[in-house]
Amino acid sequence: MARRERGSGQVQQERDRGYRVWVRDGAVLGLFLVVAGAIVFLGFGAARWAARESAPVLYGLPGSAWSVGGALGLVTLLGCGGALSETFGGPVPGDSGKASAMLRGTVRGGCYVAAVAPLLFLLSGLQGKNCRSYEPGCSYVPGTGPALLGYVGCVAVLGWLIHRRRRAVLDARRARERERLRRLRKKGKGKSRAASR
Repeated sequence: MARRERGSGQVQQERDRGYRVWVRDGAVLGLFLVVAGAIVFLGFGAARWAARESAPVLYGLPGSAWSVGGALGLVTLLGCGGALSETFGGPVPGDSGKASAMLRGTVRGGCYVAAVAPLLFLLSGLQGKNCRSYEPGCSYVPGTGPALLGYVGCVAVLGWLIHRRRRAVLDARRARERERLRRLRKKGKGKSRAASR
């Protein structure tokens, strides 16, 4: 009898322990979701407010909104170049430790932010949806249209030129490789396969 009571007591303790772990994990997950949601909501709201407050100052600088759009286009292109670069992709030979991998991941994440943030900055100056245009958070920020056009023009033209340049470099590299292989085949002409290896 005593053994049976002791066995059922241990089973009950294990159930209670499992229930406490489940409740604790659920509470931690719920708290994480609430905090993450608040950070995202407040972060986007604060970023939009900061962009709307700083945009008129930037658009009023010498060189007008067109130059601001062009500069933001350059930031986007540099961010895209860093995000797509193979330097921050995989592990580097001779690299050790998680710290360098974490640093590469952080740099790549920063490049993604630099690629997207200028567009979000420019879009925050447009008139808001589902609200009245005379409300301060919804009205059109003067200069946003030319800045957006300058941004699109810069990204389109410079992006196309960079793409053409990269394509030309890759084509030249392939042509050199084909020429090298052709010369190697010419040298091995008349020899057996085993001898040319």
